[in-house]
Amino acid sequence: MNWNRVEGSWKLYKGKIKESWGKLTEDELYVINGRREQLVGRVQKDYRITDDTADASQSSSGNSSR
Repeated sequence: MNWNRVEGSWKLYKGKIKESWGKLTEDELYVINGRREQLVGRVQKDYRITDDTADASQSSSGNSSR
């Protein structure tokens, strides 16, 4: 998945993100608005995980690609 496509179709991907990261609120998802750096930062904060773990988790869940 290309993050440019995610940004362009954010409404479609919000549900998948919410399934993977249930602690994220609708307000946080609104602020993230498809931006990968924002998503990784919020996941790190809410789940208290490292940058590498958050990034790897997004890649393995099918929500990103490099």
